[in-house]
Amino acid sequence: MGAAAMSAPALAEVVMDDIINAPRRGNWDDQFDAKASRTAAAVQTKNPIFGSGASANLQQAIYDYEAIVANGGWPRVNAAVKLKIGMSDPAVADLRKRLIISGDLSRSAGISNSYDSLVEEAVRRFQARHGLPLDGVIGRYTLDAMNVPADTRLMQLRTNLERVNAITTDLGQRYVMVNIPAAYIEAIENNRVVSRHTAVVGRISRPTPILDSKIYNVTLNPYWTAPRSIVQKDIMPLMRKDPTYLATNKIRLFDGKGNEVDPSTVDWQAEKAPDLMFRQDPGKINAMASTKINFHNEFATYMHDTPQQGLFNKLSRFESSGCVRCQNIRDLTTWLLRDTPGWSRQQIESTIKSGVNTPVNLAAEVPIYFKYVTAWSAKDHIVQFRDDIYQMDGARELALQTGLNQEPAVANN
Repeated sequence: MGAAAMSAPALAEVVMDDIINAPRRGNWDDQFDAKASRTAAAVQTKNPIFGSGASANLQQAIYDYEAIVANGGWPRVNAAVKLKIGMSDPAVADLRKRLIISGDLSRSAGISNSYDSLVEEAVRRFQARHGLPLDGVIGRYTLDAMNVPADTRLMQLRTNLERVNAITTDLGQRYVMVNIPAAYIEAIENNRVVSRHTAVVGRISRPTPILDSKIYNVTLNPYWTAPRSIVQKDIMPLMRKDPTYLATNKIRLFDGKGNEVDPSTVDWQAEKAPDLMFRQDPGKINAMASTKINFHNEFATYMHDTPQQGLFNKLSRFESSGCVRCQNIRDLTTWLLRDTPGWSRQQIESTIKSGVNTPVNLAAEVPIYFKYVTAWSAKDHIVQFRDDIYQMDGARELALQTGLNQEPAVANN
């Protein structure tokens, strides 16, 4: 039967088969067993983003997505209601096709309107690859990610290949990597992720900077000194509303000579903030909680603990003023201080419990990199995507088209 004589559904099936069987599609179908749990444990592997072969793995993903795009991409999933296990809905057929094409669902699962356990597990895998909650349900955010066109994803891969290829320095055997769009931190040793930490990074109006540096110090029970921008934008308005705000939050004022200043002597109605240091004492309510990690940089940026642990459970973790909050920071601190004599995990915990401000210089500085990566593929060939939170992918694509080869500047306020 010729294509002209085919019904629309039959023609769609042929097109989908062409995509599935594309010769350069890779071996994704061999990567998972639908009977096993292939969610975060499978996607969150021990392979670092910039591990050996990172460029080649991204190039393979580009080949795969070029084949998908050349064959018409994937169908849009038009779900009028939230789709979940046990449901039967015509939109599930398109969902199955979409998941098969991207390699999240085995082709042996077939096409039907049934949202069964195979589909649920495939959706979880998709969610893990896109940094979404692993609930196995097609809600608003999963549907939005699902309906990003294949050619847009291909553009992301190409943009990020350029970013990977731009890294020409040796990262080192032991280093820390912060991926800003993914809002997570990797501690890497011998080309393997030792620990991965959920992070909170800068909001769009106060972005986290891209940088390469070295960690030289960990401060336990740190003082927090409010940046002038936060004093002006946040603390001044709060003091106008509540004159007890500083005392309640154990923030003290000091002049340039180190003398403490009484807050009642300050004009909080003034347009500009006073030329004073706003310093918060160590403690549970301290903005950095138990730990601050210092590294050389011009942005006054650092990593730290937080008393607001619930922030790590949020889907969108772009809420800081540029610095990076790190979940389970004591695990990272123990790893950083491993080669610094006298600083075992027990000593770290004991010092934090004491509440005494204690700066500790590392015996050997550890490289740290803040990078902006929205798409990557490690040696397991699991392709991951994240939202372009700072809208830098488009700027990067424009730079490539115009012959420029430089990331847009990102400053920390």
